[in-house]
Amino acid sequence: MIYLDNSATTFPKPDAVYDFMTNFYRKHGVNPGRSGFDAAIETEEVIFNTRKLLTDLFNGGGDPNRLTFSHNATDSLNLILQGLSEKGDHVVTTMLEHNSVLRPLYCMQQQGIIDVTYVPFDNAGYVDPDDIKKAIRPNTKFVVCTHSSNVIGTIQPLSEIGKICKGAGVIFVVDGSQGAGAVNVDMVASNIDVYIFTGHKCLMGPTGIGGSYVREGINIRHTRYGGTGVRSAYPAHLDEYPYRLETGTLNLLGIAGLNAGVKWITEKGIENLHKQELILWDKLRLALQNIEGITTYCAVDANNQNPVLSFNIKGFEAGDVGMMLDVDYDIACRTGLQCAPKVHEKIGTIDMHGTVRLSLGPFSTESDVNAAIEAVKEISAIKN
Repeated sequence: MIYLDNSATTFPKPDAVYDFMTNFYRKHGVNPGRSGFDAAIETEEVIFNTRKLLTDLFNGGGDPNRLTFSHNATDSLNLILQGLSEKGDHVVTTMLEHNSVLRPLYCMQQQGIIDVTYVPFDNAGYVDPDDIKKAIRPNTKFVVCTHSSNVIGTIQPLSEIGKICKGAGVIFVVDGSQGAGAVNVDMVASNIDVYIFTGHKCLMGPTGIGGSYVREGINIRHTRYGGTGVRSAYPAHLDEYPYRLETGTLNLLGIAGLNAGVKWITEKGIENLHKQELILWDKLRLALQNIEGITTYCAVDANNQNPVLSFNIKGFEAGDVGMMLDVDYDIACRTGLQCAPKVHEKIGTIDMHGTVRLSLGPFSTESDVNAAIEAVKEISAIKN
């Protein structure tokens, strides 16, 4: 299989991730923070070390305990967005967002809790920070924006947006599902108040683990309650971090894999991995744009870009192209709306049932890209 669906989840994972997960769970598959025996204490040390690795990676600028774990980015986005919102609040977001942002906001809007403004993006795939500024109202509680689009791969101007939010006294929340581990993040410099991540994409961890970093001074209202392993006689859920956003037993195996994944990308160098992927992406982009009948979307150049390319072939449904790539060429990709319907509304593919998306990762090779180019060329030649 030629795997070009890394925006869904990176595959394969580094051997170091598989090995550490197996060895860790065989020796430390016990419940941390509940008991005082050696294995439990050593397990807690790995968890705290992972909190610190991610806090440093994102430059959260403070306490590693404010780095909390959840099931995935969608889970954390629900905790954060619902925990921030109060009746009468206004929220600014963008048309680039994934349903993990859109659906919680829609639900709260339908319930009459919040009002939402959706800021569009330009023809190259970027949000204009001035449009964010114009959308902010006196009752705007927060701005939530994707770090990078999962459909078109454009990396958004977070520093400029963060500066606007800080000046307006508005909380800035970033969905880093497609950014964490792909490009460098500096929460302090970019004035990001909350950064949400998932482990199974560019952080090279397994599925089922994600989380968020919440900077000092941001109040997230409780929406879940339960066991924490400490101060059990206290009737209310604890306010302090990490317990404020964590309930019950953590996903130890997921955290172990995330620990190893972060160490791997740090050792390899995020910038080095990104550069390698973009060289291949640019070759793919240019080749597809020179094939008759191919339309690519917002793929202008490699600046402020992740290695994600969406396209369609004239005369074909996106789903049919994906099936041919799979069955006839053994190429794995993603087709459809990619859980981001407003992107497709804006680029004009909503009635075409979306696009074909090819997304590269650290283990993608030039031969993979060459095979994809030839496959798309042959499919296009059928009707063009």
